[in-house]
Amino acid sequence: METDESDSKNLAVMTPRLLSRAEFHDLANVPPEVEWFANIDNEKTRRAYRIDLRDFMAFVGIRSPDEFRVVTRSHVIAWRKALEERALAGSTIRRKLAALSSLFESLCERNAVSHNPVKGVKRPRADNNEGKTPALGDHQARALLAAPDATTLKGKRDRAILSTFLYHGLRREELCRLLVKDVTQRRGVAHLRIHGKGDKIRYLPLHPGTAVLLSEYVEALGHGGVPGSPLFKPVRNNRAGGIDKAMTTDGVYKVVLAYMRQIGLGDIEGMGAHALRATAGTNALLNNADIAKVQEWFGHANIATTRLYDRRKSRPEDSPTFKVSY
Repeated sequence: METDESDSKNLAVMTPRLLSRAEFHDLANVPPEVEWFANIDNEKTRRAYRIDLRDFMAFVGIRSPDEFRVVTRSHVIAWRKALEERALAGSTIRRKLAALSSLFESLCERNAVSHNPVKGVKRPRADNNEGKTPALGDHQARALLAAPDATTLKGKRDRAILSTFLYHGLRREELCRLLVKDVTQRRGVAHLRIHGKGDKIRYLPLHPGTAVLLSEYVEALGHGGVPGSPLFKPVRNNRAGGIDKAMTTDGVYKVVLAYMRQIGLGDIEGMGAHALRATAGTNALLNNADIAKVQEWFGHANIATTRLYDRRKSRPEDSPTFKVSY
């Protein structure tokens, strides 16, 4: 026991205090509600949760974080009813309840509350089991891939972007975060290293066609020798690759939408970069990919999200419409 006390004293002497005593005690007293919010990495998620929780706090009259601990299921049911009276979409109400439930799950883990009052509160049904984002048909995907001018630097880049989306199902943020060194090798096979939500890394085998297009683009831009450089860059006034910044998600969206308009898809609701992700998932499932593998491929935390891309039961060619013969 004396040795332990001696070691502790020596460690205290050897380790300089980086926090003042007041700062140490202040951090020890941070409410778990504040810790939960601070621990959300994704900025979009933080923004959505902030809006949803402020909505609930305004309805119930919560003024300080610790007041969440006296919330009951009755409060949550009353809030849900108020949301329904505002004629909000069922998906919006489900999202708001999910945000509140996430907070209470965290409080339960910290033993700040005894139970999650959102559990057992009925949530609106989903409109259907299929996502609303449209997916392209095979002929449309081929037309889109062929749309960029392959003789220009911009065209080479855009062909590589479209192919990366259509053959790998990336999110826009994931595509924009790709670096040259993220085209890598694993057991002798080319892969893309994807920086997904929550800073989770996943590796996707690189489609051979995409590999060729990426190689042509990188060679034309001339930044293949800089591993830490963004893979997809703006090309305007950047022939020598001197602008060392990545394309923005908004820039990528505009690129994709421009080619969709070029092939006559621009006026369809929901068309954009996410439609290419939906196309990749739908196509993979229609061609008998295992849904659990698609979940991993997409970086989904919940397989229910992946099922939104499973449209095998609604293939137009399987409709009785085409079985009728007079």
